[in-house]
Amino acid sequence: MRKDTIVIREIEAKDNPKIAKAIRSVLIEMGVPKVGTAYEDAALDCMTETYNEANKAYFVVAHNDEIIGGAGIAPLENYEGKVCELQKMYFMPEARGKGLGSQMMETCLNFAKQAGFEQCYLETLPYMEDARKLYKKVGFKPLEKPMGNTGHYSCTVWMLKAL
Repeated sequence: MRKDTIVIREIEAKDNPKIAKAIRSVLIEMGVPKVGTAYEDAALDCMTETYNEANKAYFVVAHNDEIIGGAGIAPLENYEGKVCELQKMYFMPEARGKGLGSQMMETCLNFAKQAGFEQCYLETLPYMEDARKLYKKVGFKPLEKPMGNTGHYSCTVWMLKAL
């Protein structure tokens, strides 16, 4: 897989089944619980529609006709203030170790700033070590408790970054 054939772009309707399959595949690979995580989110099957609102965006990592990763930004649910959430950032094995995570973070955080958010929140799992390393590298700091109410009660690592 040549890196010059990989692009990060905003999601299109034709990507919906591909990103849902990719995310569920990564969640199964990582042994993520199927309840209290993104696995059971209804949004997985209609990502284009879910993110087709003001202050929301979802970006995919596309390699030719395949979708090998993605991440999104949306306002943090059940929270007052200019805080967004980094959502559903997952990469298939073939997308890892190529610097795409850093590129995706830059794309998402730039969108968040342009949308007027002041902080970005995320939730993850303790054993997703590579993801946590990336989040720390770009300036996310650990929190002692969750913010808002995302419904992802199985995710026990919470982080926040000032934009």
